[in-house]
Amino acid sequence: PKVCIIGSGPAGFYTAQHLIKACQDVEVDIYERLPVPFGLVRFGVAPDHPEVKNVINTFTQTAKHSRCSFYGNVNVGKDVTVGELQGAYHAVVLSYGAEGNRRMGVPGEDLPGVYSAKDFVGWYNGLPSCRELKPDLSCETAVILGQGNVALDVARILLSPSDILKKTDIAQPALEALAESRVRKVLIVGRRGPMQVACTIKELREMVNLPGTRPEMVTADFEGVSEALKDVPRPRKRLTDLLLKTALDAPGDKELERRRNAAKVWGFLFYRSPTEILADPGCSRTAGIRLAVNRLEGSGDAARAVLTGEVEDVSCGLVISSIGYKSLPIDPAVPFDSRRAVVPNSVGRVHQAAGLYCSGWLKTGPTGVIATTMNNSFDTARSLLEDMDSGALDVSAAKPGSQAVSSLLEERGVKPVTFSDWEKIDSLETRRGEARGKPREKLLSVEEMLKAART
Repeated sequence: PKVCIIGSGPAGFYTAQHLIKACQDVEVDIYERLPVPFGLVRFGVAPDHPEVKNVINTFTQTAKHSRCSFYGNVNVGKDVTVGELQGAYHAVVLSYGAEGNRRMGVPGEDLPGVYSAKDFVGWYNGLPSCRELKPDLSCETAVILGQGNVALDVARILLSPSDILKKTDIAQPALEALAESRVRKVLIVGRRGPMQVACTIKELREMVNLPGTRPEMVTADFEGVSEALKDVPRPRKRLTDLLLKTALDAPGDKELERRRNAAKVWGFLFYRSPTEILADPGCSRTAGIRLAVNRLEGSGDAARAVLTGEVEDVSCGLVISSIGYKSLPIDPAVPFDSRRAVVPNSVGRVHQAAGLYCSGWLKTGPTGVIATTMNNSFDTARSLLEDMDSGALDVSAAKPGSQAVSSLLEERGVKPVTFSDWEKIDSLETRRGEARGKPREKLLSVEEMLKAART
């Protein structure tokens, strides 16, 4: 049987890995819009988290398997339709992730100085489409909306000493801009309280220990929190304990000394929702943000933020919105739930579309870490294999697979990038990095990538 996977991030590769391991005669082709594989492992994971990128080794093994092929530089929905892929393969798996942004829906969010976290992360990670972002870092205070791991990544990158960043694979223009940055204070704003923060303890600990910075929190935000901790699950308890300790405990001598010498400040601000981005007098750029003050109804994860009617203004020249990524529809032929921004599915089987499957964030919405996506992709692969076994997926007729698609692409003037072409890009980036003492120096445009692939 021939299966095609659209998207070469963790969802695509983990789906491919499971199919190849579990079924001895399945052939898998992975199509990717960019000339380079690995999706958010390359363009999402923070540059100072190299250990998280080790999954690339596993993905590379899958890509080099005799029953797996990679076709980069192919934009499905534009260069070739999902319908054409369905004609060429027994099954098509949609694993193209969440490339859209959730909007805040407040006045002023399109002012210069307001960025989505997805674009900001893409900028410092060398995503070609974010190359021209050039965020203005000349202000003193930055406000990040959202308190998940991406929000903390952005805060950490904004405040990290250049000496740390220059040893990572951060994009060179971002490294240079951050070295000149005037940002000294980062506020990480959430609509609920300390018991509801969405980040994990590892990311919080990295903020607490970030060299050259000290925490500053509003003591009142923590009222009643330690009493409420009795009944919460252990991971949440440990996370909240660390927050409480950081915000309220008197630091020891060594920590006090460290904080006294810190030139930069960060802090969580709780119970606040953005209502408007405020412009400077000339209305030409961001000068502040108006926050509504909330109170909580209910407790724990189910607690809801309710407006109190109070507002407060915070001066800032940079606002980064980290309230979630969202998936976009790829092709009119594919069912799409635009309210939930997912492809409607049951265990990865796309509703009302035989032979069509989905995995990753497109299936669940943008939640969880790489391991979450791994399990969700294995589940989709299992559904597909069950359907093969039960006959629900007809694999009796021969299908042309990549042969048919390759001739379509050739007619349309599209030249795919193979995995060995990617290895040329990889080796050039690694060599460029070595010269600068970095693990790699990423190529930042599709043109440069294609040039390296074709030499």
